[in-house]
Amino acid sequence: MRIVLDTRKCVGYGECVALAPELFDFDDEGTGRCLRTEVPPGSEETARRAVARCPARAIEAA
Repeated sequence: MRIVLDTRKCVGYGECVALAPELFDFDDEGTGRCLRTEVPPGSEETARRAVARCPARAIEAA
C-alpha cells in the first residue's frame, strides 16, 4: 500500500500525525508530510484511518 499527501491541500490539522506518527509528521511550515510512501506491513489499517480522518482530504492511499 502506498500513501500520498498533497501538501497543497494540507492545512495542518494534524489528524494524520496523531493517528499515525510512524507515517506522518509536520514540516517546518506546520503542514503534514509523509515520512514514507510505502506503508509497512501491519500499518495498513492505521494508514486507512488517517486517510479517512483527514479534514482537508489531502491524503490518498492506493
